Amino acid sequence: MTPNQPMKTRLFPFLAAFILAAVSAGAADRPNVLWITSEDNSPYLGCYGDPLAQTPHLDRLAAQGFRYRNAFANAPVCSAARTTLITGMYACSLGAHHHRSRVAIPDQFKLYPEHLRAAGYYCSNNSKTDYNLEGRQKVWDESSRKAHYKNRAPGQPFFAVFNFTSSHESQVAPKPGKTTFRVPPEKIPLPPYHPDTPDIRRDWANYYDQMTIMDGQVGEVLAELEKAGLAEDTIVFYYGDHGGALPRGKRNLHDSGTRVPFIVRIPKKWQHLAPGKPGEWVDAPVCFVDFPATVFSLCGVPIPSHYEGRPFLGEKKVAPRDHVFLFRGRMDERYDTIRAVRDREFRYVRNYSPHRPWGQHYSYPFQVQPSMRSWFAEFIAGRCNDTQAAYWKPKPGEEFYRIAGDPFEIRNLIADPQHTSRIAKLRAALRAEILATRDTGFIPEGMFEKLAGDKTIYDYAQSKAYPLERILDLADKASDRNAANLPAFITALDDPHPVIRYWAATGCLILQDKAASAKAKLQARLADEWADVRIVAAEALAYLGEKKAAVEMVAHVIKTGNFYEALAAQNTLDFMWKAGHVTLAAAQEIVRDQQRDEPADRIPRYLLSQQ
Repeated sequence: MTPNQPMKTRLFPFLAAFILAAVSAGAADRPNVLWITSEDNSPYLGCYGDPLAQTPHLDRLAAQGFRYRNAFANAPVCSAARTTLITGMYACSLGAHHHRSRVAIPDQFKLYPEHLRAAGYYCSNNSKTDYNLEGRQKVWDESSRKAHYKNRAPGQPFFAVFNFTSSHESQVAPKPGKTTFRVPPEKIPLPPYHPDTPDIRRDWANYYDQMTIMDGQVGEVLAELEKAGLAEDTIVFYYGDHGGALPRGKRNLHDSGTRVPFIVRIPKKWQHLAPGKPGEWVDAPVCFVDFPATVFSLCGVPIPSHYEGRPFLGEKKVAPRDHVFLFRGRMDERYDTIRAVRDREFRYVRNYSPHRPWGQHYSYPFQVQPSMRSWFAEFIAGRCNDTQAAYWKPKPGEEFYRIAGDPFEIRNLIADPQHTSRIAKLRAALRAEILATRDTGFIPEGMFEKLAGDKTIYDYAQSKAYPLERILDLADKASDRNAANLPAFITALDDPHPVIRYWAATGCLILQDKAASAKAKLQARLADEWADVRIVAAEALAYLGEKKAAVEMVAHVIKTGNFYEALAAQNTLDFMWKAGHVTLAAAQEIVRDQQRDEPADRIPRYLLSQQ
């Protein structure tokens, strides 16, 4: 360095050395965090008691750490589950609960890697990023298939994600020519909701092979951490990104779609942050919205005030949850609004679209999974028993299950007087969650942009302009399928608020021919300013003898509506065809020229594929 060098240049080496020293000192006081995630798997692991599993690396991790018995993805699909993880908020609070959407959130809501980076952590993601969010670019220090914590500065603490797709639904079907499986297909004990077909058995057998492959990949990451001498400085999370890949797993709000394996290993250096001794179980319910707040608690990072999760480890851990809150909206190209709460023993579900089946025709799984096609074919052929057929039929408005005696959740106890008080408690808990989060899931997706204006849909939902309590009251009545509620729907069809009118029309649709006295009001709604209201009113009128007018209105929205309005209308047209309100040829003619330049999993192709 010479006297003639600019002061800034002369100071730089000293500043760099100071920063590096500070980072190194901070690293000694803060743990690294490694998240290992696997896609589309329930707790099909040896350490969770599955006798068919061969998962030695995860079993070893569980022996060194803690298994969470009641861990849940808040949403049963990857994108909405990741929205919840990356934001520390329920996706339905933000309007990002629909699979593969593009939703803006308030600028001041930083994503968890941004907070960790500001605190000095090197954050790498390898490599899934489907967060449903719009306009967020530089979230990670590195995000790619080559992203790795080894690229951090010397001594810098890291937060790293490694995501494995070997258990994804796209990997369920055996590769062409595969005939040998570790567990022979004929030895697979099928869940009671699956019919016994060769395709279903082969998919299950292959899925267990894929789980073993995934376990090996996890083992490689853990071995690399050990080899680098970092295992004693790193807290490890392993979890599935939502429930299993086989049909009625992913996309479904029962345990088969939301309960995940979750293992945490905390090294000896940080044992004071652990919930117990290595190898033990943790029974308290935890869910994805809690994970970012928990990492911040472990790492000494302030938890943002808008985060909706509760830290369950670390210096800032709070009392255990009584229950978790679960939600689903559009999955791929199919709409269905469901909310649920699950505690250690019971699950309560409210189906706000009881007129739609659990098993809608989702293009992607029908394309990649022989088991999905086989199950549907068995149903169409009349070879399913009542338990197996239920998946393809309209749902009850409410469900209630005692998990210990019914792990597959097939015995709905909602009418059992023995559980009246428990049902009332969980029903109230669900309502409280919906209201506290200002849940945006009751707003049709096609209304988002116009209602929000120049704000985000989150901002709109937090304002008095969103009459959620009145909407929820009406949506509850709609899902009850009780004709005694029809006067309330008739009155609400004239309400000034479009979302109220939407749910009033939905209540009439669910009642079908029992809504005859609402016919005149529904006909008036065919001229509604909002396309989503017109769509539902049209479908309701089709059950009341106005098939021609109904089809014409749905066709008009398909042609002129915004993308999500047209998508809702195409879904409606599909169900109108299945109900006999329009011929297949006429329905196909309507949609043939209106397919939009969008990803295939967000356009209903089903109508066009029928013969």
